Amino acid sequence: MKVIALVFSSLLNRKFTTGLTVFTIGLSVFLLLGVERVRTETRHGFTNAISATDLIVGARSGSVQLLLYSIFHIGNATNNISYDSYQYITNMRGVDWVIPLSLGDSHRGFRVVGTTDEFFDRYKYSRERPLEFIHGAPFTDIYHAVLGAEAAAQLGYQVGDPLVVAHGTGSVNVLKHEDKPFSVSGILGRTGTPLDRAVFIPLEGITAIHIDWSQGVPVPSQVVDAESVRELELMPESVTTLLVGLTSKVHAFKVQRLVNEFPSEPLLAIIPGIALQELWRVMSVAEKALIGISVMVILVGLAGMMTAILTSLNERRREIAILRSVGARPVDIFSLLMAESIVLVVAGIAWGVCILHLLIVLFAPMLQQSWGIVIKAGMLSSKEWYMILNIIGLAIVIGIVPGYRAYRYSLNDGLSVRT
Repeated sequence: MKVIALVFSSLLNRKFTTGLTVFTIGLSVFLLLGVERVRTETRHGFTNAISATDLIVGARSGSVQLLLYSIFHIGNATNNISYDSYQYITNMRGVDWVIPLSLGDSHRGFRVVGTTDEFFDRYKYSRERPLEFIHGAPFTDIYHAVLGAEAAAQLGYQVGDPLVVAHGTGSVNVLKHEDKPFSVSGILGRTGTPLDRAVFIPLEGITAIHIDWSQGVPVPSQVVDAESVRELELMPESVTTLLVGLTSKVHAFKVQRLVNEFPSEPLLAIIPGIALQELWRVMSVAEKALIGISVMVILVGLAGMMTAILTSLNERRREIAILRSVGARPVDIFSLLMAESIVLVVAGIAWGVCILHLLIVLFAPMLQQSWGIVIKAGMLSSKEWYMILNIIGLAIVIGIVPGYRAYRYSLNDGLSVRT
């Protein structure tokens, strides 16, 4: 207890240097844990975004690109799938169900997804959890819309409120389908996936709003009002992507091969789990670089701590001599400096963890709104604790240097004859 009291008294006697060292180590720890938290939560969010879907089918491109635009609403499709191909795949042997998705429109910055009401029964996330409605119900009219939880919260919409779909996926939309407004029929519960930021409308609704458009622009001579559209055949000519469920997973590679060799048009079928692994391989280089930079910052912070302690040793030789005069042994002086190093690092770690959770609380909503990344404050994970223990271990190793110097000073000053 006396050693601990002595350590704190010594550190408090050098408030400015101690505070600066703790602050520097805290920032280093915050950077390391922050990178790890963002990496882990991002992977968790991507992994939980889709479940119980065996194949995703789209126009031939890259598997990662298809996964990103169809599930995570990042980027755009290179082409569409014809409606005939959609029906052919639906009738393939081994296929249990197929859900079409039509992308390319938006509402005030939120992606609009055209689909069927079966989507809300078939789509699963986070280990086959079903979608739930917190308000309203699925659409029962071609001008109904279902909102994800985040979209509803940010837009302030309730069931029954009107909304207008805009052409294109940009944040600023000049062309809008104002002549055919939709109304909110339901709001989904929060899932922590890109679904939270989506607006869902019937596939027939997508066809209806584009019935008098051509090449991405309205044709004034072919205007059809909202009610007259109901009397028309609203079968879409094409869809963007298909979510496919199989009767058995043993059919996955066979159906995938048949789709990839489809003669009528170039298509690509991917298995979501395999495509995710490919995505992680693409991202692994950047992840390792960020973690490497964070580790270097930690080492710089610990080196700064060692420098601060070493710099203060010459000024503390009188203090050490006094401790020797009251019975402290050289090993006690060594232990004192080691204890100071550990206390500084532990205080820095505590400060870094506090910064991390404070910034998560402050900026997590903005990250979710802008990037769709859900980061939660909470208990440290086992890997984060492992990192912290490694930092403390490094501090002990680095603390040996000033501890040994103090030990040598103690011996030299104890053995020298002062006149």
